[in-house]
Amino acid sequence: MKNGPLAGFEVDAVKVTLKDGSFHPVDSDSLSFELAAKLGYKVAAKSAGAVIMEPMMKLEVLTPEENMGDIVGDLNRRRGQVNSMDDRAGSKVVKAIVPLSEMFGYVTSLRTLSSGRATSTMEFSHYAETPQNVSEEVISATVGKS
Repeated sequence: MKNGPLAGFEVDAVKVTLKDGSFHPVDSDSLSFELAAKLGYKVAAKSAGAVIMEPMMKLEVLTPEENMGDIVGDLNRRRGQVNSMDDRAGSKVVKAIVPLSEMFGYVTSLRTLSSGRATSTMEFSHYAETPQNVSEEVISATVGKS
């Protein structure tokens, strides 16, 4: 499971149900069962419908109202899902869920968009399946390296 079926990434959260098995004192040993398990995993993993997951971050941006449109547009470009836009102490608060992979360089971009007046906080929210085009990019980039 350390080397998954899609891009070689570790597999997480697998349930296995053993339906049948037998033991023969002459032919059966721990190595035989280990090899059978590895072969069974390889066959099952390819047909199990595995997906690539990515960490999703909970993002909160505090910004002046005049920069709101640019910031929301930038979050949309980063595959973000804006959940709410509220007021707080004369500023606007944008709350969104954004993939971590899209957040590198965000603070610099936020400073540029708001002339240094906006701030943000980010924390882990959950894992979600990557879109098909992102999965294909990851798989092709990873396969190309091996």
